[in-house]
Amino acid sequence: MHGQLLLLGIKGYELSSNEIHYLSKIQPGGFVLFGRNIHSPEQVRALTDSLRDLCDIPPIIAIDQEGGRVTRTKEIGNTPPSAEQLAQSGKPDLIAWHGILTGLVLTQLGINMNLAPVLDISYMPDADNALRGRCYGRDAQEVINNAGVYNRNLIRTKVHGCGKHFPSCGLADVDPHHKLPTSNKTKEEMLQSDLLPYTALGSELSAILTCHTHFSELDPDTPGLPASLSRNVVTRLLRDQLGYKGVVMTDDLDMGAIINTYGRGPDVKMAIEAGNDMAMICHQTDTAEQALASLQELSPYAIDDSLKRIRKLKKKLAKTIAFSRDRWDKLNDEIMELRIETLGEEAARDQHDSIANSRSPVEDY
Repeated sequence: MHGQLLLLGIKGYELSSNEIHYLSKIQPGGFVLFGRNIHSPEQVRALTDSLRDLCDIPPIIAIDQEGGRVTRTKEIGNTPPSAEQLAQSGKPDLIAWHGILTGLVLTQLGINMNLAPVLDISYMPDADNALRGRCYGRDAQEVINNAGVYNRNLIRTKVHGCGKHFPSCGLADVDPHHKLPTSNKTKEEMLQSDLLPYTALGSELSAILTCHTHFSELDPDTPGLPASLSRNVVTRLLRDQLGYKGVVMTDDLDMGAIINTYGRGPDVKMAIEAGNDMAMICHQTDTAEQALASLQELSPYAIDDSLKRIRKLKKKLAKTIAFSRDRWDKLNDEIMELRIETLGEEAARDQHDSIANSRSPVEDY
């Protein structure tokens, strides 16, 4: 039961005997795939099929497939344009096309949730905070318009979207993969900017992902507390004030912003007590049993609402369809067509990362 509160990473291209052993015991609520899990379309589909076979309750199988530098399938197919590139094109039909193509690609791979769209506002396009190229706009309305088009077309394919990073990473001064960012923005200021995409699109989002940034004005009595572990942010702001009723999950708890301060066990427990429904452990997966033991200290009553929300989402998970190599190849060709329409022929053919000195692990996972 408590295992349903965990979203776990996998080490390689297939499950090891050790992973099969402990995952069968934990029965996690879902999994998150990364580049280290992707060798070929057929191999990924075999992996996701094995994850489903392992679970008594159908799992969420998620991935970060944003486009641009955060494209986990870039080694096995063409890379879609980034959110920033699509927004700068000024053509909503291209964003819609991207949403549909992304969902169809993930469906072929047996993946049922995309950890996108990014709802952060690009205040500092050149800041070293992991967001370069990943945002849909420079103001709230632009993000709402573009991310909304993307998400509505993604879910037409029966793949669920997850808005991130609540309440905002746009003002982060450092990369949370390395250490904890801090923002001094007030709640009133955020309600007029950063939170608008969540109020506008919240009813369309199956899930929202909370960020590892400390908001000094939201948690003045707990210096250094990340939003992802804050009851003021997750429960009082997102749930109570904004009225969000879907699943809430943490960003990866193995990021430096968390792991440098909180031990494994206390971090997942704090995450659920703050109001998250699911805690994400992407890299230090050998600690999953330790995380489960800490979660089992929580009473069934304390996690009942989370389990209900997770069950409600899982009832909407689409049945898998058969993998088709011909279909995969056709979709891959369409992604190149999308690149050409968005970037022009010459730029589209050059698929290397053009964002110099990004220095974030996010594109390499």
